[in-house]
Amino acid sequence: MSFHRPTHQLIGNFKNAGQEWRRQGRPELVNVHDFIDPKLRRAVPYGVYDINNNQGWVSVGTDHDTATFAVQAIRRWWKTMGKKRHPNATRLMISADGGGSNGYRVRLWKVELQKLANELKLPVTVCHLPPGTSKWNKIEHRLFSFITINWRGKPLRSYRTIVQLIAATTTDAGLQVRAELDENKYPKGIKVSDAELAAIRIQRHDFHGDWNYTIAPTVKRSISTRRNEALIS
Repeated sequence: MSFHRPTHQLIGNFKNAGQEWRRQGRPELVNVHDFIDPKLRRAVPYGVYDINNNQGWVSVGTDHDTATFAVQAIRRWWKTMGKKRHPNATRLMISADGGGSNGYRVRLWKVELQKLANELKLPVTVCHLPPGTSKWNKIEHRLFSFITINWRGKPLRSYRTIVQLIAATTTDAGLQVRAELDENKYPKGIKVSDAELAAIRIQRHDFHGDWNYTIAPTVKRSISTRRNEALIS
């Protein structure tokens, strides 16, 4: 799969770039300026894109963008869509940006992935895009660019509006998107000790092991001779 770290979206009666057809004399009245206000609500869309099946999943968070939120988005995608599409998968491969809450230097990201690997009883392989190259992440061109087109010119006045606009995104190539609201709390500033980091069953690959690595589950699992991967971004 291909994985996308979020860009916060303000919730309210604000101008949204783009144009939308309206009857003459009936313009959409919105606020032109969106000055920074800590009281304003923000949406955090976090996306998972199944490259092989051209399907997207977006968790719309209402709290902070943290590694726990990032991995929870993957977990929800797997339980809702992934395991149905890939019932014979023997590993999960993630293509992710190099920075943000899923950055290659983020300790909590690896701790949460270890928990996910244990739950799924599957090894999780991560391939980070090098810093500064996130524009080549397939999810940007195949999922989020079309979401942006679909909601252009429409004020994002509520979480419900955002979820509905994301879920209504389609393309001629058959893109399907599912979106759900995640109202859980994800506090910032969680520290990961050296001992917790050392307990992660991580195997760094020969080529840039800081960007490419596999985290194995700590539970016993049968070894299959057949290799089936669920590839997401």
